[in-house]
Amino acid sequence: MIDSNAIFNIKNQTEFENLALQVFKFQFENNRVYRSFCDLLYKHPSDVKTLKDIPFLPIQFFKTKAVLSSKEPIKTTFTSSGTTGSSTSKHHVTDLEIYTQSFTKGFQQFYGNIEDYVILGLLPSYLEREGSSLIYMVDAMIKISKHDESGFYLNTISALKDTLIKLDSEEKKVLLIGVSFALLNLVETYKFNLNNTIIMETGGMKGRRKEMIRAELHKTLKDGFGVDNIHSEYGMTELLSQAYSKGQGVFNCPPWMKILTRDTEDALSIQNYGKAGGINVIDLANINSCAFIATQDLGRVNADGSFEVIGRFDNSDIRGCNLMVL
Repeated sequence: MIDSNAIFNIKNQTEFENLALQVFKFQFENNRVYRSFCDLLYKHPSDVKTLKDIPFLPIQFFKTKAVLSSKEPIKTTFTSSGTTGSSTSKHHVTDLEIYTQSFTKGFQQFYGNIEDYVILGLLPSYLEREGSSLIYMVDAMIKISKHDESGFYLNTISALKDTLIKLDSEEKKVLLIGVSFALLNLVETYKFNLNNTIIMETGGMKGRRKEMIRAELHKTLKDGFGVDNIHSEYGMTELLSQAYSKGQGVFNCPPWMKILTRDTEDALSIQNYGKAGGINVIDLANINSCAFIATQDLGRVNADGSFEVIGRFDNSDIRGCNLMVL
């Protein structure tokens, strides 16, 4: 069994790689779905010497299989939003404390203590359904926050406007975390000039508005809120860790998370820095499900380990190992 304390105390790349290889061996031996996938690829622990040798499980498996590396009882199941008629991902979580450690320690690394912030959540599309891992995270952050004003705003943007202006004028540290379409709706209704507030978008229009490219979205939000940068959070139902961007769409991972890219024509081939490809995520907090996931996002990894998200695969682009899901 892998000690979760080791995951959150990684100090350098060598420690990360050593622990990732241990996690691979553990999940190969204890995760039936992942073992079957590795068997299909003839990849076994004796064949895996480096991170590039590790097979990445296509994220679509979370829609059809119970991806588990633990025999402990399931404490909760996080689900993706999905579109009408489409199947949704299900991430069965057997240890919620690991998730809590991941998002609190991850946020602290990039922004400091959660309790120092007023946390305002503008996440209507997530609040309106069950099983959102993002809502679980933000709700926990609101409870950790030491400020009475922290909370969710659903259909009360006028109250949110007043709260933002008041808190900013009082020079309190504020984090407004919101889904893109809701933040756009807010700045189309009200104009702000904020000096002490972090605006963080979680991506996606969730079918509510026409999709926008990041540069256009961020310019509109910067102008509307009167801020220099729009921050972003990169996470998903199938992960238990988040990467953060403090502007320009460049994300950084906590020490227990790493992004690689795969060749779009050869899904088993990991690329060098700087080349655009499919985003593969190593999330060691996913110790009880699968820590090695091939997403449907397209991106580019920089030499310092930071990364950018540049789009998504459409169905016609899914090649290679992704086809094994079908």
